[in-house]
Amino acid sequence: MKLIGIGDNVVDRYINKNRMFPGGNAVNFAVFSSQCGEESAYLGIIADDREGRLVRDSLLQLGVDVSMSPLVSGCVTERCDVRLVEGDRVFAGVSYGGNGVHRPLKLTEDHLDYLRGFDVIHCGCYAYMEDEMCKLADQKAFRTFDFSCEPEYRTKEYLDKVCPYIDMALFSAEEMTEEEREVLAAEVRSYDIKYVLVTNGKKGQVLYDGDSKHQGVVKLLEPVDTMGAGDSFFASFVVSIMRNGLLETGELSREALDRAFDYAADFSARNCLVEGAYGFGATIE
Repeated sequence: MKLIGIGDNVVDRYINKNRMFPGGNAVNFAVFSSQCGEESAYLGIIADDREGRLVRDSLLQLGVDVSMSPLVSGCVTERCDVRLVEGDRVFAGVSYGGNGVHRPLKLTEDHLDYLRGFDVIHCGCYAYMEDEMCKLADQKAFRTFDFSCEPEYRTKEYLDKVCPYIDMALFSAEEMTEEEREVLAAEVRSYDIKYVLVTNGKKGQVLYDGDSKHQGVVKLLEPVDTMGAGDSFFASFVVSIMRNGLLETGELSREALDRAFDYAADFSARNCLVEGAYGFGATIE
């Protein structure tokens, strides 16, 4: 099975520790898919700066295919500044270094031909590729999208750009009431998206599958660092459901879903024992 993350890459800078780590939703998806034992790739614009080289080198060392993502001069890597407080991350802002520009990926015909070789294509709101999603309409892969938690990624205008071209949606909704989560899931499913996964922090997750609703699990431990916890859960969950029926038959049994929730809870819990999203830290200069 082949999975790919397309779009964003960043460095997460721990300003109270003077350390930075590679990350970004699409990068993390590719890394965690690889760590689950599957063939994975990343497609995006990687800046030819110190931070971009850290991202790309980490992917190469982990066996993630970046053959379609060479270093690009004249661009800069997004820096997400955080403070680590008792193992939990507190975001402090976003910045861009150097004199270059930061720009989203525009999908070319070469990119689309390359993507046809994958079983899963993942993107997310921080890639700022909502206007590119329509280009995935003819892809045969299982297409997933992370809408994160901000309200601007839940407007009808935004959903109209993304939802017709995906098969599974992920939302972080810890701040929402149960009624609000139900309304959101129903709205997203109206686009003929069969699977909507809503995460709810320590309360667990809910997968909406057609007219059915399945409750997930959480496995708590004392974290070293919660960076990448949600991304690691989603990537491993997708790997598991694809392995256990979705790739071959397009259907999922209750047993397969239970297995996926358990597998993803274990995987994401272990990931909280790693610094950064997936390690590879370097000193901030």
